[in-house]
Order: sequence, then structure tokens, then C-alpha cells
Amino acid sequence: MSSHFITGLEFDKSQALKLLALASDMKQQPQEFAHALAGKSVVTLFEKPSLRTRLSFDIGINKLGGHAVYLDQQNGAMGSRESVQDFALNIATWADALVARVSSHHTLEVLAEHSSIPVVNSLCDLYHPCQALADFLTLQEVFGDVSQIKLAYLGEGNNVCQSLLLLAATLGADFVAVCPKGHSPDAQIVKQAEQIAAVNGASVLISDRIEAAVGANALYTDTWVSMGSDTSLEQAKTTFMPYQLNQALLEQTGASTVLHCQPAHRGYEITSQVMDGPKARILQQAENRMHAQNALLLTLMNKQIV
Repeated sequence: MSSHFITGLEFDKSQALKLLALASDMKQQPQEFAHALAGKSVVTLFEKPSLRTRLSFDIGINKLGGHAVYLDQQNGAMGSRESVQDFALNIATWADALVARVSSHHTLEVLAEHSSIPVVNSLCDLYHPCQALADFLTLQEVFGDVSQIKLAYLGEGNNVCQSLLLLAATLGADFVAVCPKGHSPDAQIVKQAEQIAAVNGASVLISDRIEAAVGANALYTDTWVSMGSDTSLEQAKTTFMPYQLNQALLEQTGASTVLHCQPAHRGYEITSQVMDGPKARILQQAENRMHAQNALLLTLMNKQIV
């Protein structure tokens, strides 16, 4: 097992299931883990704004008895005031782990290369693996064995979609990405997921047709415009509105569960009727960010899963 978690592929199926089991235990019996990170300090480094990521890590680390240190760009952009390599080398002399939310995946690769402490990807342009862990913890709570479900993602084939795709393949869940033409997930990541899925008895389908989501147990969507994009929601509306997660789509697909990683733009990628409706597990999903991340940190820092 790698000491870092930057793509989400550091865990095989058995290890991923053990991590989710640990997250479930930590959620159900928090008192048993109240001192799990006592004396440990975790730097949380942010190049991008955040609500759920920042709070779920900060509060989660505190609940385990650890100390979270928030670092934003007030000290200058990484690689500008001083090199990314020197960021990693210096932070590793004081902290026990580094959680980084960055613009470029390459930044994470450099941090991991030069860091003697675990580096965790809390979001980059290619992956959002902590989100995927929380999502599958939620799906496991709803459905039990996630290898028996079909998950359909609708919208932009972005970092969230790509991490879901890879973890679904790892855990043996069937995955469908329904995206407008020109907005599918990265072809190399899709190929990688197809190879992993074949080993674990799962399927991967990339389509621009809504009908591909029929029969899905759960529907998932994300914002149509990624953070930092010059495209406005109104501009994206023409392309993506046919992929909106609404009541008609729920009825068409027969899905029993709705997920959204948030922030959500109500009336665009998802309607309020669905987001606030009985099939939504969106707040459960948000809470599970903390539990999944806590299990991940405990695993990486204590080498619990082998």
C-alpha cells in the first residue's frame, strides 16, 4: 500500500473495502477513536476555496484528537514564492500528514515525490478521490454490497466523475457516465477503469444518451461548470439541460437514490424537488466525507491496512 493517496488507485478492492469498513466503524463508534490521532498534526493546504473539504477535514481531525493546520495562498502561490518541492520538504519536518486541494495534479505528484509524510489529494483537476470514498460509503449504507449496484453519473465528465469511475471499477460496481458529446471523462482514465472493472466483474459505459441510465440504482450529478472555468452556468445550460437530474429522469430511470457532491446549483444540474426529495442522500453523503477521510488518514498514518 502506498503511503500517499493522490489518484485513488492506491487501494485494491480488498483494501478499499477494509477502509470503508473502518469508516463505518468510526462513524458508529466515535468514542473508540477519540484519541486516534492524538499528538498528530495535519497540514491542510488549499489553492482553491472550499466548504465541505475544509470543514470535514478540520473537524474530523479534531474529533480524532489531532491538530489541523489550515494553509491558504496568503504565503504566496505554491511554486511562486518557493518551489513545490521545498513546500513538501519543509512541511514534512513538522507535520505528520499533508492534505492538498490544488489546481493541478502535477503539484500533488511533486508534493508526494518529495514528502516523507503521507500526501492526500483533497481535489485536483483530474481526481477527487476523497469524495468518491464518501460516495461509496453512502452507497454501501443504502444498498449494502455495492458490487451489486449500477451507478449512473450525468453531466460533465470531470474530476468527480473520474474518481467515481475508478472506485466503482475497483469495488465491482457497474458504472455509466452519461455526458454530452465532447464532455466525456478522460479517455485514458476510462481505459484504466475498464481494465480494473474487467478484473472485478463490473462494467463501464460512456454514453451521451439518457437511456443509458435506465435501470440505475443511484443517480449522481455535479455542477456543469468546474471551479475556475470561464464558462458561465447560463452558457453551459444549452449543452447540459437535457442531462438535468429532475423528477422525470428519476421516473424514467427507476433510480431509488440521488447523490450530488455539492456545491449544487439548484435549477441547473439538479432541481430543488429532487434535491430536497425523499430519494436524496446528499447530506448523508456530505457527512460521510468526514468519516471516510478520517478512516483514510488513520490508515495512511498508522499503516492499518495491508
